[in-house]
Amino acid sequence: MTRRTRLWIIALPVTIVLLLAVPFALRLRADGADGLKPYRYRFERASRGSITRALESEIAFYQGRIRRDPDGGLDLASLGRAYLKMARATGDLSWYLLAEQAARRSLGNLPFHNDSAVLVLAKVAEARHDFDEAIRLATQAGGTNDALAVFVSTHLAMGRVDEAARAAEALVERSPGLVSLALRGLVKVAQGEDGEAIENFTRAIASEESGEAGSSAWARTLLGRLNAKRGRLNLARDLYQEALRILPQYPLALVNLAELEARAGSYADVERLYSQVVTISAASPNVYDHAVLRGLARVKELTGDAAGAKVLWDQAEARLRRDVAEGSFGHRRELARLLLERGRTGDLAESLALMQVEAGTRRDPETLDILAWALSSAGRWAEARQAMREALRWGLKDAVMFHRAGTIAQALGDQDEARRYLRLSRETDPTFDEQARRVLGIGF
Repeated sequence: MTRRTRLWIIALPVTIVLLLAVPFALRLRADGADGLKPYRYRFERASRGSITRALESEIAFYQGRIRRDPDGGLDLASLGRAYLKMARATGDLSWYLLAEQAARRSLGNLPFHNDSAVLVLAKVAEARHDFDEAIRLATQAGGTNDALAVFVSTHLAMGRVDEAARAAEALVERSPGLVSLALRGLVKVAQGEDGEAIENFTRAIASEESGEAGSSAWARTLLGRLNAKRGRLNLARDLYQEALRILPQYPLALVNLAELEARAGSYADVERLYSQVVTISAASPNVYDHAVLRGLARVKELTGDAAGAKVLWDQAEARLRRDVAEGSFGHRRELARLLLERGRTGDLAESLALMQVEAGTRRDPETLDILAWALSSAGRWAEARQAMREALRWGLKDAVMFHRAGTIAQALGDQDEARRYLRLSRETDPTFDEQARRVLGIGF
């Protein structure tokens, strides 16, 4: 695998992460060191801020070359890739805009045989949730590893699991490394092939190399979330902490670890973890901002601070509305979820309208689950059941979605189906109790 391919994923969009379910075949201990041993990082850990400092140096290098030769196309494409890596490392949305600008300038100077710049634009389009454009651009760039990776994640977001699977198989056949195996693991989870999913994630981590710190932290965070969804909470915590030892202040690990601590009732730890993400994103809008604000609002509600919760809900809503109005990086689904989670009756019509638009192009299980939530809140139970059946059609195992499907079946009077889904929910995650439902804010 080339260095460029290894580094392009520092963090996948939240859309793909939330597709994870947990394999029944997972048989690892959840009580600390023994369970974590196969997943310990074998190389020197990064110091705090070292990844972003290295990316800053890379950016400065290409900026210097471009000042000396402003008409060059390849250096601009390389600068765009560096900006994109910084965007994925930090979640800072401004880096995506800079990446797009550099790639367009590159294509202006070198309009032909410039696949690198085209792929930067494909990844920016994916970040914006413009999936059709991302696929068009990746197709234009040809069958490179980066293009295949875009196909995997984008087709998953669109609910085209079979097409994602074909791209993942081609990618692994060509380059069976950390990123490609982890992407194939995501596809196997979406297909409900649990044993193969865990095998792919394990092989991904085993194949990591010393220059892949960002991707190494990403893979362990995915595996941690996988265990959390199965109720193996101690092992999940260890994996998140291992990711943070590899890449201190890694936002994706911090957000997931905060959710886990909230389930345990460790609210002071939740606020401490979220504050680290806020510190990172204070300078500019960040893809994790709304998740942090929503999480903190839930903690305020759980601790009885209704006034504090309202302030945070309002801040999260304002940020999401700005993103939706600007049309820059999607977030219709996230705004709809916030409105549903907050639970104001007057917001129901808007949340449903947002999800109906979103589901026009985005058909992954999480989107369909939130669509079903909005439909059931509006009393449209038959349509909600149809959305849940589509969400689960590939075999995905998820306690939240099973529970929602069971609740919808109960409302429709189908007691056999309700019992079946509720049993599947308990089997998938035995720890999915009332506290978990309150922390996750999923509207039951």
